[in-house]
Amino acid sequence: MDYRDAGVDVEAGRDFVNQIRNLVESTFRPEVIGGLGGFGGCFQLPGGFKEPVLVSGTDGVGTKLKIAHMLNRHDTVGIDLVAMCVNDVLTSGAQPLFFLDYLATGKLDKKQLVDVVAGISSGCKQAGCALLGGETAEMPGFYQVGEYDLAGFCVGIVEKSQMLDGSQVQVGDVAIALASTGVHSNGLSLVRKIVSDRNFAWSDTLELLGGETIGETFLKPTRIYVKSVLAALQAGLSIHGMAHITGGGLPENLPRCLGKAQAIKIDSNSWNIPPVFQWLAEVGEVNSQGMYNTFNMGIGFVLLVSPDEVEQTINHFQSHEIPALAIGEVITGSGELVGLPFR
Repeated sequence: MDYRDAGVDVEAGRDFVNQIRNLVESTFRPEVIGGLGGFGGCFQLPGGFKEPVLVSGTDGVGTKLKIAHMLNRHDTVGIDLVAMCVNDVLTSGAQPLFFLDYLATGKLDKKQLVDVVAGISSGCKQAGCALLGGETAEMPGFYQVGEYDLAGFCVGIVEKSQMLDGSQVQVGDVAIALASTGVHSNGLSLVRKIVSDRNFAWSDTLELLGGETIGETFLKPTRIYVKSVLAALQAGLSIHGMAHITGGGLPENLPRCLGKAQAIKIDSNSWNIPPVFQWLAEVGEVNSQGMYNTFNMGIGFVLLVSPDEVEQTINHFQSHEIPALAIGEVITGSGELVGLPFR
């Protein structure tokens, strides 16, 4: 017997690496040293920093992959993978430098996984970071045929004096919400249960969802906020805190960017809940508390800014084609989020 008899095709793995080489190298920044194929990716820190701080993050895509598998569409989940990591790193004010991925599958399907890496490459370009390397593991018997799992790892950099850690946030700062593209990559287990239990098909089209199929709606990739936010920082806008609205929604994530003895009061009527969340609440009979604790409710990222720069900040993101609006302010408190439509 040989390794192929056990279900692992080493030659196919080599061919896969050759197929994705151009996708990977198209993301390289000037600081990348060497090419694809080494035991480690090498990256020289960019100049101009007095006290550089490295900021790291890791995440996955979760059960959104199940939808990709069912629809046999794999070109968007790689964007999600990058987004979930770089948006987290961004909250410290850091510029993402490089990204690595871990891709595990039961049987190497080159066409399928090239599509995945194409999405990862696209996400890295949107974030301005290099896809420095990764690992593809063929693990027969561990995953179902045709299925794979993803994990991502990102490293960014920020000047120590400019790092956001909650200490810059002041009572009276205004919370500016940046729109999501939909559910992003959180709450998909509940989405899948609603679709299944209510006997919908992923190919069903709904007028409420703008005529898209249910599958298309929930495979929309997570928005990457990196370039627009970094441009705002470079323009000198007074951004004192940032939150990436992921698992746990606004209640769990928004208070994470506050300083001591602070809370946030939001006006839950200040933005229109997108139709996709209305549909989930109605069809799934999910109450307000369940919705806000599971989904982003149309808000993917929040900035805390000086009150005299609210209009300028909103105009900046509108110019980057990202809908933005004020939804609340920082108040005295103990880390809570008040103003949600439930107790």
